[in-house]
Amino acid sequence: MVNTVPLSSDQLAELTARIASRKERLLEEIRHVLARSGNERYADLVGEAGDAGDASVAALLRDVAEAEVRRDVLELRDVVAAQGRIGTGRFGVCIDCGARIGYPRLAAYPTAKRCLACQQEREKTGHYGPRPTL
Repeated sequence: MVNTVPLSSDQLAELTARIASRKERLLEEIRHVLARSGNERYADLVGEAGDAGDASVAALLRDVAEAEVRRDVLELRDVVAAQGRIGTGRFGVCIDCGARIGYPRLAAYPTAKRCLACQQEREKTGHYGPRPTL
């Protein structure tokens, strides 16, 4: 069943504020991880007489920090895209079929860009973007 009820101005304002707040939190988290990793030299992590195990732990910590930043940057891209859709009046409209995305879905996932049916189809088929070509 396609939702044809547009978001109310109060709903849109609430979601807009939540998205802006999430953007600020993500930027702060990214800054924090980058500052922390910039202040941690390899020698500081493993110590002067570090062994192979210490080096492995240091490498793992660095990998975790990189994964945190990568995850946050991907989410930040979704947030910025959602803000763009708000600005163009396309927020709450499925990018695949053009149906309205219901408020309950947006309340749970404010950066949703697909209606539930299109998202489920995408997950079922495993199609997540252009297929690589040679």
